[in-house]
Amino acid sequence: MSIFSFPKLSLRFFPIWQRNYLVWQKMAGPSILGHLADPVIYMLGLGYGLGGMLPEIGGMSYIAFLSAGTVCYSTMNSASFEALYSGFARMQEQRTWEAILNTPVTLDDVVLSEVAWSASKSLLSGIAVLMVIWMLGLSHSLLSLWVIPLSLLVGLCFAALGLIVTALAPGYEFFMYYFTLVITPMTLLCGVFFPIEQLPPMLQNASAFLPLTHAVNLARPLLNGAVPKHIAADIAVLLAYALAGFYVSLAIFRKRLAQ
Repeated sequence: MSIFSFPKLSLRFFPIWQRNYLVWQKMAGPSILGHLADPVIYMLGLGYGLGGMLPEIGGMSYIAFLSAGTVCYSTMNSASFEALYSGFARMQEQRTWEAILNTPVTLDDVVLSEVAWSASKSLLSGIAVLMVIWMLGLSHSLLSLWVIPLSLLVGLCFAALGLIVTALAPGYEFFMYYFTLVITPMTLLCGVFFPIEQLPPMLQNASAFLPLTHAVNLARPLLNGAVPKHIAADIAVLLAYALAGFYVSLAIFRKRLAQ
């Protein structure tokens, strides 16, 4: 079979997802706390700290503006860490993939299960941050409930992109290049901490192609009780990144594991 063959998927990915869930259950508390602490600290520290010196942004307080970016930032990080570090451990260090592939399960199903599981963890992170937003009274709209499926979509997108890096990685140190050269610049360019309109035109144009920009474009109006202006286009971009990332990562995994 060619490494570029179209994926052949089945429901056999689900037992692998269940396996990852059962393992995660043993350390669910610290895991949730770890993924929740970082974005909430950013939201509260910057939101109340800088928010006291800044006027309203787009008709909302700075902390409310920041909360939408924090949801997307949290889901992106959660999916990325799981697809990179945990995914690499299951593939390379623990040899879990090797054991699974000795059963009637294909690599296509294994990679799909990794995407699904990473997205599931990002969904939990998104819900946790959304609950904090509700408790702080930063959003009162029922439209904010749509942030929950959005968190899953963002998770699918960044899980698939993260698996490309995992497929290429010779070791854990390789992931620092991804975070330094991709994740951190994306966080700064995509409207998480400040409006994209504050950037120079060249960076604004670059930001339009980044998936986190489209995630924030969807989350911020929903938390503010409005329907996003370009909802179909933003969803389409996130789906395109997810599908392309899955296909490319699968092709690289096929080549790597065939050697």
